Amino acid sequence: MSYRPVITLTTDFGTNDHFVGALKGVIVDIVPEAQIVDITHAVQAFDVLDGALAIAQAYSYFPNGTIHMVVVDPGVGTTRRPILASSDGYHFVAPDNGVLSMVYAKEERIHVRHITSEHYFRQPVSNTFHGRDVFAPVAAYLAKQVDSHKFGDEIEDYVKFAAPRPKAAGENRLRGVVLRVDRFGNLITNVTPADAPALFAAQPAAFKIVIGSREVTDIHATYAEGGPGEVFGILGSMGYLEIVANRASAAQITGAGKSSEVGIILGEAAAAGKGA
Repeated sequence: MSYRPVITLTTDFGTNDHFVGALKGVIVDIVPEAQIVDITHAVQAFDVLDGALAIAQAYSYFPNGTIHMVVVDPGVGTTRRPILASSDGYHFVAPDNGVLSMVYAKEERIHVRHITSEHYFRQPVSNTFHGRDVFAPVAAYLAKQVDSHKFGDEIEDYVKFAAPRPKAAGENRLRGVVLRVDRFGNLITNVTPADAPALFAAQPAAFKIVIGSREVTDIHATYAEGGPGEVFGILGSMGYLEIVANRASAAQITGAGKSSEVGIILGEAAAAGKGA
């Protein structure tokens, strides 16, 4: 079987316009044998953190050598740099705005280059569509096995940020936040088992999770374990505590959404029914 490079796309473009089709057209014009995989085009518009979450959750499930193109680019056309980040197994083509921050945190070794070799770009370069004119052709030439060092010099001052972490809010109290709401209305928090191991113990002590209009006092192993309309916690596939409802939208039931506060109370305070 002949070699077929894999290029993935993660964007906030949606699917109502021509944008995604144009990206794919540029790629297959340069490397017709490419396998193009859509990770998602439903990243929240302009939301770099949401894009960072999306690519960090998906990239490592692809074969070594995959090229991941990530275009969540509110600074398109400004002085923000286009970059190529290379780990031991993958290449990432993206704007230098922090959208690869969670990839940087996961990878032990990564080299980041400022893409400056304009002869690889589609000309003329639009000030408003670098996805088509810069990122897509660079990804395609990488798929044609052009060496990464030919795209520009390595840099150390690339943009990265730390994802929001839960914070202590007093003895046996933790304050987290909702990172995103998925299409099922599940509220994905930034709380992990390492942050609150007592929540996920086989026989957890008393606890209370305060979110929106609800107080949650149960953690289940599966969605189906909850009763109809019951709001409960679950350890989701992303590795975070999720607040969910069985076949219903926890977001609608609780009135909570992205950036909503999540209060966790453990032990005697929770058992006594004290507020957050």
